[in-house]
This record gives sequence, structure tokens and C-alpha cells, in this order.
Amino acid sequence: MNKAFRYLYTFYAGILFMISFLIIFPFLLLCIWIPGWKRFGRKINRYWARAYFSIIFLPVEIQNNSHLVKGKPYIFLANHFSYLDIPMMGFIPGDVLFVGKASIRKAPLFGYYFKSLHIAVDRERLKSRAETLKRASEALDSGSGIIIFPEGGIYTKNPPKMIPFKNGAFRLAIDKQIPIIPVTLSYNHLILPDDGNLLLRRRNAKMILHEPILAKEGESEESIKATCFQVIQNQLDKDNNTL
Repeated sequence: MNKAFRYLYTFYAGILFMISFLIIFPFLLLCIWIPGWKRFGRKINRYWARAYFSIIFLPVEIQNNSHLVKGKPYIFLANHFSYLDIPMMGFIPGDVLFVGKASIRKAPLFGYYFKSLHIAVDRERLKSRAETLKRASEALDSGSGIIIFPEGGIYTKNPPKMIPFKNGAFRLAIDKQIPIIPVTLSYNHLILPDDGNLLLRRRNAKMILHEPILAKEGESEESIKATCFQVIQNQLDKDNNTL
């Protein structure tokens, strides 16, 4: 795809993102303001993700979601190389809350929606991290799932190689005995690279939902963290070595 077309495609995708978000925003506000309706707001979120990828002509291949049990909470952990990762995780089935960086709250409108329906964490503040774990625990107790990018943000300088995972998700999985679903986002770093240009390439995207991993009795955070890391990294290596 030549650069001129990438500029046009990126402009088209950006405009449609803003327009589609403004269309659904009043409905999100209703779900935020009416007690007990936040789950419906997150449902709108999922429909929006599917619709958005369709109207920008970016197919998403989803593999291995048949082992998910409807109504059962999971902790979904995905690699994070691109700004495309967040909207694509909207394809995760069921009611799920994102755990995202606190800086997202500064985005006009989108920040308000995110902090109201999901969980924003300031990793520099111990109190914020503790509050995040508390809210995530409450969400799991209520039957909702959690989506976490365990690298803590887009920090790797060498995608598709990940940086080491942070511990919070694994501590939560062990304490609550909640299965972890490792998620590999195979090509987002090629579709929308984090190179400062924010230019899209049009190609098929791919999401793999791996088999659930449940912490064994007495298993350490480091052990289950290493297992999840290896599952995702192996898939990234396999998919990108065939390009």
C-alpha cells in the first residue's frame, strides 16, 4: 500500500471513528447515568467495535473462542503494540471491563466514557493500583470479565517481541481462582505501528483466544506469568515468522 493511499485510508478511518463515537455517545451517557445500566453501555461498546471494523473494511479473524463458557468471568490478557489493540478487544464476548492507563481520562468525551464504564489506573500511584485491584475484583465477583494489557502500555521497541509482564493480573487470578485467557493480537503492530506517524495499513487482523489457564494450588505469580507470556509470545513468533 503506497503512502498516499495510507494517508487517505487513515483519514477515512479517523473520521468514521469520530462520527460513530459521537452517534453512540448519547446512548452511552444514558447507560452511565441510569443506575444498573453500565453493563448495557459496555454491550454498546462491543457492537460499536464490530461495526467500526466493518465500515473501515478491516476484517478481523477470531480463532479459538469456542472454549469460552457463556456467563463465566475470565481475565483476558493481550499483547499491546498498537493503538488498534483497544478497539479490537471489543470483539471479546460477554461483559468485560478494560483496565487502562489513567491518561486516557484526559481524552475529550472518550475519557469520560472510559472512566465511567471501565477502570483507569495510574501505575505511578500505589493508592490507584490498590483501588484498581479492588474494582477489578468486584467486577469479577459480579460475573464480569476483565481485559488487561499486562505489559502496562505500549513500551516495547521491538514488536512482535513483548516486554516482561507486570504482576497485578496474576495476583488477581490466583486470589480469585479465575481462569486467564491469553490473547494474541498478531498483526496490529503492522496495521497501525506505534512509530509516531499513526498511518494505517489495510490488511487482515487476527485475534487468537488461547485455552484458559487456571493457577494450580500453590502456584506462584511468577510461574503463571511465565506460562501466559510464553503462550502469547510463541503465537506472535509463529504468525510473524510466516510473513
